Amino acid sequence: MAATLRIQSDWSRALSKDEGEAWLSCRSPGKPTLYGSVTRRGLSSDGSPDIMASEGFVVGEVTKKSILISCPHENVSTKFLAPYTSFCRIHQKSITCLDISSGGGLGVSTSTDGTMKIWQAANGEIRRLLEGHVYDVNCCRFFPSGLVVLSGGMDAQLKIWSAEDASCVVTFKGHKGGILDTAIVDRGRNVLSCSRDGTARLWDCGKSACLGVIADCGSPINGIAVGIADNSLNLGTPEKPPSEREVGTEGKILLLAREDKKLQGMGLQSRQPVFLFVGSDAFNCCTFLSSTYILAGTQDGNIYQLDVRNTNAPIQVIHRSGAPVLSLLPYQDGFIASQGN
Repeated sequence: MAATLRIQSDWSRALSKDEGEAWLSCRSPGKPTLYGSVTRRGLSSDGSPDIMASEGFVVGEVTKKSILISCPHENVSTKFLAPYTSFCRIHQKSITCLDISSGGGLGVSTSTDGTMKIWQAANGEIRRLLEGHVYDVNCCRFFPSGLVVLSGGMDAQLKIWSAEDASCVVTFKGHKGGILDTAIVDRGRNVLSCSRDGTARLWDCGKSACLGVIADCGSPINGIAVGIADNSLNLGTPEKPPSEREVGTEGKILLLAREDKKLQGMGLQSRQPVFLFVGSDAFNCCTFLSSTYILAGTQDGNIYQLDVRNTNAPIQVIHRSGAPVLSLLPYQDGFIASQGN
C-alpha cells in the first residue's frame, strides 16, 4: 500500500499571500506519519510563487495553479491542483451529490442544508430551486438531454424535474426506504433506483410506473451503475417476456454496491444474477471503465478493479487512505475517486 501525501488546508488560498503557510503530512501504512509545512517567500522571476518546504519534503515544479511536492523518505510525490473556480454561495452546508449537464452549461447539486439547486456552471449563478422532497435529497443527475433532472430522497420518492421551470413532472413511489442512488437507461425512457430497503427497481417514465424489482438483496444498496455487457458474458434469460414499456435493457448489466460487503452484477433485462464479489467492507459506489472492467469503492478505503468475466480475484486493489470511498468517475484513461477525508 502506497504512502499518501496530503496538504491539510486550502493551499492555494494559504499560499496566495507572502509568508503564507500550509501544513503537510505523509502517511505510510504501519509507520509514524511525517508532518511538515510549505511556506511562500514571495514571487520567483517568472511570476510564480516561490515556495519552500520544511525538512523531509521537497518542492518540485510550481506554477500559479499547481505545486509538486515529494517526500523522498517514502519515495512518494503528489501534484496538488488549485481549483479552477469556486462557488461558495450555492449551498450553506456540505454538498452531498452533484452533476453537470451533457452540454456543460448547468449544474445540479444537493446539500445537507436540505436544498437541491440548478445553477450556471460558468459562474455559479443559481437558476432554480427544486422543492418537493420531504427530508434529505440523497442523489441527483441530469438526463442526457440536459433539460430534465432525476432525484431520489430519504422520503423513498424518486422525482423527475424540469430544469427550465423547476416543476416536478413525475413522482415514483414504491420503495420502502430512502433512495440512495439512481441510474438512467440510454436516453431515459427507463430509469433505475436503489434504496435502503435492499431493492433496485426499474421505472417507466412515460407511465410513472414500476416495471419491476431487478434485485432484492436484504441489505441496503448504496450505489448502482448500468453498462453494456461484454458479449462473452451470460446475462441469463428473463422468466417472462419483458414489458413493451421496457426500453434499452437488453444486453445491459446492473452493478449493485451493497452494504453487506458484496458487489453484485445482475442482468438488467433477465433479473438474473451474473456475479457476486465479496469485499473488505460495505461497498459505497461502483462504475464501469469499459464493457469488461469495473470499479467499486468501500467504506474502509479500498478501490477494487474487477473483470466482469472473472470476478474470483480483483485485477488490483488500490488503497490510498482508510477514508471511505464515496464516488468514482471514469476519466480519460483512468478515473477520479472522492474519499471522506
